[in-house]
Amino acid sequence: MLLAFVAIIFGLVLLIWSADRFVEGAAVSARHFGMSPLLIGMLVIGFGTSAPEMVVSAFAAAQGNPGLALGNAFGSNTANIGLVLGLTAVLAPITVHSNVLRREMPVLIGVTALAGLVVWNLNITRLDAIILLLVFAVVMVWTVKQGMGGDDTLGSEALSEIDSHAMPIQRAIMWLFVGLFLLIASSRVLVWGAVSVAEAMGVSDLVIGLTIVAIGTSLPELASAIVAIRKNEHDLALGNVLGSNLFNTLAVVGIAGLIHPFSFEPAVLNRDYVVMALFTLAVLVFAFRLPRWKRPGRINRIEGALFLAVYVGYLAWVVLAR
Repeated sequence: MLLAFVAIIFGLVLLIWSADRFVEGAAVSARHFGMSPLLIGMLVIGFGTSAPEMVVSAFAAAQGNPGLALGNAFGSNTANIGLVLGLTAVLAPITVHSNVLRREMPVLIGVTALAGLVVWNLNITRLDAIILLLVFAVVMVWTVKQGMGGDDTLGSEALSEIDSHAMPIQRAIMWLFVGLFLLIASSRVLVWGAVSVAEAMGVSDLVIGLTIVAIGTSLPELASAIVAIRKNEHDLALGNVLGSNLFNTLAVVGIAGLIHPFSFEPAVLNRDYVVMALFTLAVLVFAFRLPRWKRPGRINRIEGALFLAVYVGYLAWVVLAR
């Protein structure tokens, strides 16, 4: 089992590093070929930080480990709010200014409700997966049209970040392919290690997906959020989490179900989905105040600490109920 633990740690480190290399190469290449700031922002904020979840869940589903695939997606969403937003808000209260985020939050609520309908029968069919991916495509088109309307703050912030770390196009293309190769390889190592640990400890792959793998694949979101807060870019920190959760719920689960339809235990619906949905609603309540309140929405330190405390309690619940 020691080798499996080493595989998990090594796989996570390589996964996060290779995802960063891949996304930076893709973003610089996109910038070179004239893509809009919004699309680059989506690439960095959304796909970039969700690449680990996407590849890990795809391989888990392909290898017949559906609990790991779904646990990684739902667990990462919960970790993004409970751990990432919670810890970030404790370090510095998060204030919401962007109208883009105010539009995206109701979309995330709707997508979360759709996920509840999909998992209601305790299985993901290929039809369910196709519906999730079609909704994902619609959301992406809608986001692009909204950005063309003039409010492209998040995309511009991501673009300035890319420009500050610009690399030659030849190197960017090299990292695009090398990063993709290492992303796939590290995901296979991580999935093997996670499944081996689950079997050795006598727990389900769902538990491993909800805890070790979910927290590990959420580290890019945590790093991005802390850096954004240090630069006083609060909207970028929150946009990172919202974009990642949209990708996880629609694309990650959709791709896994399209590769291999699967069933799962009732705890996913009764416990994990409910906690994820409540966390999502809590963000709406805490961060998006009504205009008549005459102050911007924010997640303060007390609310951040509450997120962290509930998340720790949730992890204890998952582990003790194994």
